[in-house]
Amino acid sequence: MKQNLSYGRELRLLTPAHFQKVFDNPPVKAVTAELTMLATPNNLDHARIGITLSKKRAKRAVDRNRIKRKIRENFRLKQHKIPAFDIIVIGKNGVVDLSQEELQQRLDYLWRTLSKRCAQYLSASSASTS
Repeated sequence: MKQNLSYGRELRLLTPAHFQKVFDNPPVKAVTAELTMLATPNNLDHARIGITLSKKRAKRAVDRNRIKRKIRENFRLKQHKIPAFDIIVIGKNGVVDLSQEELQQRLDYLWRTLSKRCAQYLSASSASTS
């Protein structure tokens, strides 16, 4: 069976309320020097992603767009390995200085870490409810 690797509207955090819900109290975090991922469980059957990358971190729009595009593409390919969480990726100082390969490595590391922590969080929270 072929996996659907599309990246439609349903895979994105679209409203400020969606973002706020994740920012308010994210139970799962994964961090590198250049990127932070925050995650909160959602009630859907798939993960959703939002990206924040301020002008302060990447001055030029072309840089911000390149980084966001990389993050979205990376998520699109890995979405089936990620539990049903709402995830925000935050660009920090230095993210614009990463080469394509370095950015790819950071993202791979963060998705692995996040997936593991999301799974641990889900098993811990289901254990405490039963």
